Amino acid sequence: MAFQDKTLKCKDCGAEFVFTAGEQEFYAEKGFENEPARCRSCREAKRRQREGGEAAPQREMHEVVCAQCGVTTQVPFKPRNDRPVYCRDCFNSRRQ
Repeated sequence: MAFQDKTLKCKDCGAEFVFTAGEQEFYAEKGFENEPARCRSCREAKRRQREGGEAAPQREMHEVVCAQCGVTTQVPFKPRNDRPVYCRDCFNSRRQ
């Protein structure tokens, strides 16, 4: 099958980008049925975000006192008063 370059519109930034014949051939060889929905720069930004790169937002940390050993530590969630919170060491020892 002969592929031809195709102009597509990025669903994130709205810019037009070219889905080249070579890329189409690659997609066909891999069995991909959908055309790319994002331009190259938006695909890379999305990948960095998924991988926890610079595009990912920083998680808010909350300072707590471990319910088992009493050490002050930080956790990436807002603790509830009805549930104990443990430091990493105590949490891991309770899991085993």
